[in-house]
Amino acid sequence: MLIEHRGKRPDIAASALISSTAVVSGDVTIAHGVRVLHGAIITAEDGAIHIGENTVVMENAVIRGRESHPVAIGRDVMIGPHSHINGATIGDEAFIATGASLFPGAVIGDGAEVRINAVVQVNTVVDAGLVIPIAWVAVGNPAQLFSPDRHDEIWAVQRTLDFVGTVYGIKPGDGMPAIMRKQSDWFGSHANDSEVE
Repeated sequence: MLIEHRGKRPDIAASALISSTAVVSGDVTIAHGVRVLHGAIITAEDGAIHIGENTVVMENAVIRGRESHPVAIGRDVMIGPHSHINGATIGDEAFIATGASLFPGAVIGDGAEVRINAVVQVNTVVDAGLVIPIAWVAVGNPAQLFSPDRHDEIWAVQRTLDFVGTVYGIKPGDGMPAIMRKQSDWFGSHANDSEVE
């Protein structure tokens, strides 16, 4: 399903294939040879999304563009099932495995691999060719890699990266009510969406 959102419609190359159960919403550009499989959601909330040639977006992946963090995905990229790409940049020939999560401001270099259930935190830069092991966490610029049981070490780096400001656009300490009011307003803009014929 193609959706006009915030007055913008998806621009999809004639040779691209969007499954009947996928949703592509707003300012999304999809290049030649791209395949978007069942249940995938590609939503340019208030920031553009560009998906390069011959990239495959597998089942139930979510790709979200944000105003201050648009999404740019290079060519020949695999976006695995149930992965979550939120305001990130992904270089050519990268591999984003099943269940991987990339947060706003993350940059994945050419040929890098983010393996099953791995996490790339906000404003983290993953060098070209780097492999993030299964379920590990990449955090910082340049990325430091941690097993998930090393929470205190992850937090020591992550707290300097302004997660709350980057993801929600508020100051630390404003709390959940401030976050949720802003999120409710932001997602409320979908009330004016319309399906593209």
